[in-house]
Amino acid sequence: MRDRRTTMTVTLADVAARAQVSPATVSRVLNGNYPVAASTRERVLRAVDELDYVLNGPASALAAATSDLVGILVNDIADPFFGIMAGAIQAEIGGPGGRAGGERLAVVCNTGGSPERELTYLTLLQRQRAAAVVLTGGAVEKAPHAAAVAAKLRKLADAGTRIVLCGRPPAPDAKAIALTFDNRGGARALTDHLVGLGHRRLGYIAGPGERTTTRHRLEGHRAALTAAGIEDDPSRTVYGRYDRRSGYEATLELLRRDPSLTAVVAANDSVALGACAALRESGLRIPADVSVAGFDDLPFSVDTLPSLTTVRLPLAEAGARAGRIAMGREEPPPGGIASVRGELMVRGSTGVPRTP
Repeated sequence: MRDRRTTMTVTLADVAARAQVSPATVSRVLNGNYPVAASTRERVLRAVDELDYVLNGPASALAAATSDLVGILVNDIADPFFGIMAGAIQAEIGGPGGRAGGERLAVVCNTGGSPERELTYLTLLQRQRAAAVVLTGGAVEKAPHAAAVAAKLRKLADAGTRIVLCGRPPAPDAKAIALTFDNRGGARALTDHLVGLGHRRLGYIAGPGERTTTRHRLEGHRAALTAAGIEDDPSRTVYGRYDRRSGYEATLELLRRDPSLTAVVAANDSVALGACAALRESGLRIPADVSVAGFDDLPFSVDTLPSLTTVRLPLAEAGARAGRIAMGREEPPPGGIASVRGELMVRGSTGVPRTP
């Protein structure tokens, strides 16, 4: 039920009273400038939503307006996967769709993969009446968080903010346009390629278990194994982070579990780099002893030795399209959802398996 005070100007003190914390704690949660316990942050954000606290001070007079601010949410700005998309989105933000008299201000919000930080940024963007919000990359599949994000996106959309998901699955009832990557199809094509070369003992390095990207790519890999009549041995899958170190450590673990592996499929190209390093340090040749495949086709993939077999995702193109849709300069896809397909790039890191 909406609070009776939502018909009046809601102050920071009102939010503090509802959350049973001090005004200073509310400020810390909303500004993200001081550590706050997760349970406290949750109470504050819930109070913000219940009271529809959007703007404070003199800015409350602008509550019916939409600002020139555009938020771009990424998991890790240092990861080229997100950096490429964010750069392409930002390039469109300041284009001809900007308001007369000035360009849009694009703010890149780096969540660090934290669900709590993602919600905090969405709350801050709501307070600022952002013109648009673009969320990139996979979503966290924990039900409470997914519901909280969907509710927040609905509130943003109801206030006039355009919501675009780039490389992220549709959020039910979130009033968002989704440009989603075909991670299942790309992963299946990659594993089909390895199976077609004759590989039957494949290790898989997955990303964080709670991410949609992780699940979809693993589902594609497993679908290819099933179609080829290859048993999906759980011991041949290791979960980790989407970074080089995780690929290195996971590959050593896979080799410990099954030294007879002839191929390693990595969750992304950064993970594949770590896998290659671990294989070399273990005295194994690529691809003569073990083939390696990645995903995304990040810029460094073609320059590795050997160059990396991977799935190319059109990250810059998808980001640019998301930016144009966010600015209202391109029509949304039919039904508000478009699937962006990847392309298998066969290079030197994969070959026929070694003979026993």
